[in-house]
Amino acid sequence: MAQKPSIPKGTRDFNPEQVAKRNYIFNTIRSAFETFGFQPIETPSFENSETLMGKYGDEGDRLIFKILNSGDYLSKADATAYTEKDSTKLTSSISEKALRYDLTVPFARYVVQHQNEIEFPFKRYQIQPVWRADRPQKGRFREFYQCDADVVGSDSLWQEVEFIQLYDAVFSALKLEGVTIKINNRKILSGIAEVIGASDKLIDFTVALDKLDKIGEEKVKEEMLSKGISEAGITKLQPLFTLSGSFESQIESLKGILSTSEEGKKGIEELAFINEAISVLGLSTAALSLDVTLARGLNYYTGAIFEVAAPKTVQMGSIGGGGRYDDLTGIFGLNNVSGVGISFGLDRIYLVLEELNLFPETVLKNIEVLFINFGNKEALFCLKAIKQLRLQGINAELYPDAAKMKKQMNHANKRNIPFVVLVGEEEINSETYSLKNMITGEQLKVDLNALIDQIKK
Repeated sequence: MAQKPSIPKGTRDFNPEQVAKRNYIFNTIRSAFETFGFQPIETPSFENSETLMGKYGDEGDRLIFKILNSGDYLSKADATAYTEKDSTKLTSSISEKALRYDLTVPFARYVVQHQNEIEFPFKRYQIQPVWRADRPQKGRFREFYQCDADVVGSDSLWQEVEFIQLYDAVFSALKLEGVTIKINNRKILSGIAEVIGASDKLIDFTVALDKLDKIGEEKVKEEMLSKGISEAGITKLQPLFTLSGSFESQIESLKGILSTSEEGKKGIEELAFINEAISVLGLSTAALSLDVTLARGLNYYTGAIFEVAAPKTVQMGSIGGGGRYDDLTGIFGLNNVSGVGISFGLDRIYLVLEELNLFPETVLKNIEVLFINFGNKEALFCLKAIKQLRLQGINAELYPDAAKMKKQMNHANKRNIPFVVLVGEEEINSETYSLKNMITGEQLKVDLNALIDQIKK
């Protein structure tokens, strides 16, 4: 009995309509990237494990897909690790490569490896798939595309300002209004950790804080306690849990909370600079919002942190995010190269556009005319016309087989092709074409120029 075909959980097949819609998003993002001066690169789908491991925190490391070594991978396995059931040692001895988890760390590796070829500051964009061993759910997949833009070699805050404008430009072009660009600063988080006496537990603190909107205040406090953050420290955090109001008013509140932290005050200054610039420049359809609980549990952010929320009418997680990573390339031996970047979550953006019915009809550019095949002589005559139509930018094709006319017409109907052309002996002799409008049923006999004009109407 034949095996029933299937695909792994968290992966998907895409039909022609879905691919067309995805390409619409890709092309919109790519166009904006290039308008803002970013250059394209690509990196391999898998990297050496040492390139990826330890760069995303404990949670991220657990979600990296490992690739077994080729051949008899167990022959070189660490036998001690196997008998002691030490999965970490065993994994490192049977797997030396892993699928990339994101595009940022491979980009850092790329910059270091190609530093002598790169003109800094270097603005790059990258649109490629990534893989995460996550639990599949709505809007979350194990294989998905990221669309990233980064700048390395500049610590100017004008880059952050430009990235906010870039987000606004893309979502405006997609007609996705009501998007909120949330921003925070890692220096503020470091300052808060310092104020509550938890500087040595910064990652634990930020990972817990990042979950506030998902699990609530009490659960976040419980997690912090379990990580060794004191009751007294958590009590000092209370103003943070209730912080609200305008960007400016939150900044003023933070000044009071972080009055004893130089690092925290620097983060406040950076946020205020970015907000003032955006206030002057303005945004088309997006809104900029300060969210001091925004932490994003990744180890490498050191300055601004971004996360983009879909319009409130849609139940969806973040549709983009990013931040500044002043020391990311240092892990590969290239120090003092500041970087900042953002990412667009293609799959979630797709779901939002679908739910809000925002894909334009022109996305599905169908075949505009099908030539009916009555035999080899007629087919050759048709293909001469098809060649000319294609040169005019008209999507045209010949039905490949000289099947019954009813079958060919049904094929045109099922594919929603608006025109069909019928060519017989009479048309060949007079060098004309019988053009049928499949929507109105109207049929005309026309020459090639008139055929082109009718289809282009």
